[in-house]
Amino acid sequence: MARSANEFLQMSREVTAALADGLPVVALESTIISHGMPYPENVETAQRVESIVRERGAVPATIAILDGRPTVGLSESQLQRVASEPDVAKVSRRDLPVVVANRGSGATTVAATMIIAALADIRIFVTGGIGGVHRGAHKTFDISADLSELARTNVAVVCAGAKAILDIGLTLEFLETQGVPVLGYCTDVFPAFYSRQSGFKLDVALPSPEKLASVLHTKWRLGMDGGVVVANPIPAQHALEPETVNGVISTALDDANNKKITGKAVTPYLLSRIVALTGGASLRANVELVCNNARLGAELAVAYSNLTKTDFKS
Repeated sequence: MARSANEFLQMSREVTAALADGLPVVALESTIISHGMPYPENVETAQRVESIVRERGAVPATIAILDGRPTVGLSESQLQRVASEPDVAKVSRRDLPVVVANRGSGATTVAATMIIAALADIRIFVTGGIGGVHRGAHKTFDISADLSELARTNVAVVCAGAKAILDIGLTLEFLETQGVPVLGYCTDVFPAFYSRQSGFKLDVALPSPEKLASVLHTKWRLGMDGGVVVANPIPAQHALEPETVNGVISTALDDANNKKITGKAVTPYLLSRIVALTGGASLRANVELVCNNARLGAELAVAYSNLTKTDFKS
């Protein structure tokens, strides 16, 4: 591991060298490993995602907090640790300084991964789905910190839309209010994680990683802070039918309410319950959509890197 310019960050030698040489790097979150999938599928998926990023010409940088150090680019043993240790915390923006100060270990959510990626000067980040406005938020005010992070942090998030357990309409309204561009990759309909379509239309659909990269490049050169959502639908052969997903989610939500599960425990519980209710089909879909996002994320990182190299030459 190598020290970075930021006193708290610890970066792998591979990531450090890639950033120094201006090579494309893709940030990857760790909550999907520790809290989103069971062991050993979580490790296998993380390894597969990193391999896909490499195959597409970029360097993977899986991010987590280990013994109080935000770590960018996990080794094999560190990946195993995040995937298997039961006391790995789920860390979002508000938790980050507490865990670091107390030398704790944690898996980073979308929001925390964005923060650490930005500190490391990584602009492209791949995840499964972003958090958003939860169903019933008019009563609970349960809104993911991912959305406010997208409004302030200069990182593009490649995802299969918002998690299907959320109120997708309100999530898109929140992003619009915060001025966050939502770009559809080869689609004009916002995807709904397990399903290709949520029923909500997008204003912008772009046909290539190069077109996506051009928007990112222009936004940040204009001095407009904040992230971008790149919505990439799950491949059709792996998608679940929206009607099936909605029925399962309703059952899982009822179960969570009956068990009085709240706060950051809600999403992991619902994802686990949905896996059980679908006989594992949702887990298989989750794996495939993350891998699909990794392909696009790596290609986007390459395209964006080519644009920034042009800036340097000019």
